[in-house]
Amino acid sequence: MTFKKSLISLAVGGFGIGMTEFVMMGILPDVAKDLAISIPTAGHLISAYALGVVIGAPILVMVAGNYPPKKLLIILMTAFTVFNSLSIFASTYELMLLSRLLSGLPHGAFFGVGAVVASRLVPKEKEASAVAVMFGGLTIANIIGIPLGTYVGHNISWRITFMMVVAIGICAILAITLWMPNLEKREAKNPLEELKVFTHIEPWLVLLVTAIGTGGFFAWYSYITPLLTEVSGFSDNAVTFILMFAGIGMTFGNFLGGKLADKFSPVKATGILLTAMTLSLIMVSQLAPTPWTSLVMTFITGALAFSTAAPIQMLMIKAAKGSEMLASGVNQAGFNIGNAIGAFLGGLPIAAGYGFTSPPYVGACLATLGVMLAVSIIFLRKKRSQVV
Repeated sequence: MTFKKSLISLAVGGFGIGMTEFVMMGILPDVAKDLAISIPTAGHLISAYALGVVIGAPILVMVAGNYPPKKLLIILMTAFTVFNSLSIFASTYELMLLSRLLSGLPHGAFFGVGAVVASRLVPKEKEASAVAVMFGGLTIANIIGIPLGTYVGHNISWRITFMMVVAIGICAILAITLWMPNLEKREAKNPLEELKVFTHIEPWLVLLVTAIGTGGFFAWYSYITPLLTEVSGFSDNAVTFILMFAGIGMTFGNFLGGKLADKFSPVKATGILLTAMTLSLIMVSQLAPTPWTSLVMTFITGALAFSTAAPIQMLMIKAAKGSEMLASGVNQAGFNIGNAIGAFLGGLPIAAGYGFTSPPYVGACLATLGVMLAVSIIFLRKKRSQVV
């Protein structure tokens, strides 16, 4: 029971991180109006957070990586809570931009360290499922936290939305303090020594799988609202509930992915799931004009997209023996790079006049490249075993 509580404490942290990352997209007009800036300018607040994740993931793990895991997780969640509290009081665009940048810093490090910790809390055959529990907090945020935070931001104040995030952060700190066991800290290493893991090709291939393969999801999800309203014919009010439905799919897929990774191996599960996501994204475009099929594909695609989270994270941990926390944190930066790549490439065919059914095709191409990279890892391992 102790290890289950430990995993729940990680999931609470994941819930808070997922909420602060994605709720900004829902309250963007409210923030823009309050700070007297344009919507495109307010969009920089989303980019600032992603930049914070990319910067903070490797640096924080290297700087603080020799602390005991429990203490490190508490430090990261405390930083998350403090930095998000700055958003409550930000009176200008510049202060809000700084707050969002700082809020992103602990994100990748928390998930990176948390994934390694989760894998250490359970038997070897259940490692990926344990990592999926942590990511489950992020997917549940899509069902509860983000819709609720968006509603509060629209109808009361977006500053109260960030008060909710801070409250969740405090709950995560308490849960980790009370429920996380005192795991032994790893052997102290020179940060430069840890970077040597990236002199090998496999961690780079895994990072590419993360950035390119999961970029396929973001190519679709970044433009899901106009796809649902302009092509499928749903009302604006229905979109919130459809996104909650997608969040349920993400939660289901996340746990399914963990189970598959434990059964088949992380690399095989990643290849299988990205292949399924490729087919699903193609079907999204084909079936979008019919409302009920569009709804079904939204659930399925959301499930398949998040089913890759735990397998890919375990794939990186396995590929970076001796530097697991650093590589795991860097891989979280890879997810945010995938966010940027997918959103950018998915927008290109829309700008070229191909309509809102075009981004999922871009996503399918990115997911296919992810499959090819996963297959290359399998061949690399076979070749290595033959040499040995």
